[in-house]
Amino acid sequence: MCGIVGIVGKSNVNQALYDALTVLQHRGQDAAGIVTSHDGRLFLRKDNGLVRDVFQQRHMQRLVGHMGIGHVRYPTAGSSTSAEAQPFYVNSPYGITLAHNGNLTNVEQLAKEIYESDLRHVNTSSDSEVLLNVFAHELAQRGKLQPTEEDVFAAVTDVHNRCVGGYAVVAMVTGYGIVGFRDPHGIRPIVFGQRHTDEGVEYMIASESVSLDVLGFTLIRDLAPGEAVYITEDGKLHTRQCATNPSLTPCIFEHVYLARPDSIIDGVSVYKARLRMGEKLAEKILRERPEHDIDVVIPIPDTSRTAALELANHLGVKFREGFVKNRYIGRTFIMPGQAARKKSVRQKLNAIELEFRGKNVMLVDDSIVRGTTCKQIIQMAREAGAKNVYFCSAAPAVRFPNVYGIDMPSAHELIAHNRSTQDVADLIGADWLIYQDLPDLIEAVGGGKIKIENFDCAVFDGKYVTGDVDEAYLNKIEQARNDASKVKTQAVSAIIDLYNN
Repeated sequence: MCGIVGIVGKSNVNQALYDALTVLQHRGQDAAGIVTSHDGRLFLRKDNGLVRDVFQQRHMQRLVGHMGIGHVRYPTAGSSTSAEAQPFYVNSPYGITLAHNGNLTNVEQLAKEIYESDLRHVNTSSDSEVLLNVFAHELAQRGKLQPTEEDVFAAVTDVHNRCVGGYAVVAMVTGYGIVGFRDPHGIRPIVFGQRHTDEGVEYMIASESVSLDVLGFTLIRDLAPGEAVYITEDGKLHTRQCATNPSLTPCIFEHVYLARPDSIIDGVSVYKARLRMGEKLAEKILRERPEHDIDVVIPIPDTSRTAALELANHLGVKFREGFVKNRYIGRTFIMPGQAARKKSVRQKLNAIELEFRGKNVMLVDDSIVRGTTCKQIIQMAREAGAKNVYFCSAAPAVRFPNVYGIDMPSAHELIAHNRSTQDVADLIGADWLIYQDLPDLIEAVGGGKIKIENFDCAVFDGKYVTGDVDEAYLNKIEQARNDASKVKTQAVSAIIDLYNN
């Protein structure tokens, strides 16, 4: 769940890259980075923190050039030190920088190949640096002093042959152009568009269409699974299918939680998909409890608001904003460590008592992952005077970890893992808990004008679309992802950063 952007413009692109990353800030609040190219030289700024904190005026003034890429990150693999901030850079061949959203599932094998066969050194634990070195090696194999689009696409084809997992990538080949590509399953989103200026046509590649909209670019389309787009420094656009057997199975959790509602992913409006989620939930409630006693529907800001509004409309009950959100607190889903999450929920939300006092309240959230947040919110609703607190999840029960770029916790930290709906309801303190059914979610997201038949729903059904994820792999990532390990890693990283500074 990172955000990527690349722009080939006709004038300095530093401000446009900054603005695009700000729009994509919801995809990562851990670190940010921009690299630009001018007269064969690279200018890089990256560090931990939000976009507004990482880039000051002095940094922006040094980011010259009409071509560049940017990244916002939260830690999906590797630690959260500034050394893991992207874009990454290798000097051979040509000087290549790369930013990546996703996760490689065969990263250990690739790291070994890079060292033993490709004779390349990887300096961090990030799979993005591994991916960069694979791409750089394959481009170097072409043996050209000046790479053509054919060389670039051949290198991407070799990347697809070697790399397994979910990945959306932007890479800049210094002095030549920017390439964007997507894994053969299309798990992570990536789009490209254009805008016309007095100087000519400018092109942009990004994780979500909303970043194009805000900067005045017109969306051309999503990259297809396995497809690559190459934009030369002088503004020529080339696209090519680079995978042998591509199949579209995008991550359905993008529509549930990750993406902004004003984005369009694979031709599907995120906003419309969330409206349909609310409609499906209302239908399920009416099937299970046609004589329900819900007085008011209250969303948990912000992602669930769209589904909650449609749910209330279909049930014919009042929709009210019962929580006020402190917008200066980040997304609690991203925060490592239970203590940090518990503290941030109370700082982030405050209940409006008059909307709860003496009422049967249906709270709506986009999903339930660890259960920490919703348990506290239910307690807040009771403290505000609610008579009964019902809880509704716009997504099915999250029972399995994500391995394609969302740093969900280990299976045993997922509240629904090996538990029934009633078990979860008891643990979070809800008088009634209702989950979206998976077929209904698939219909809600894939049932619009653009039909998508298959999705990556692994967090709900445990079926991993790349076919290489087994129990041994899940056990290995569980060791890396559990909160105790993560807190320990961050403590060591903080000491290293302190020493280096």
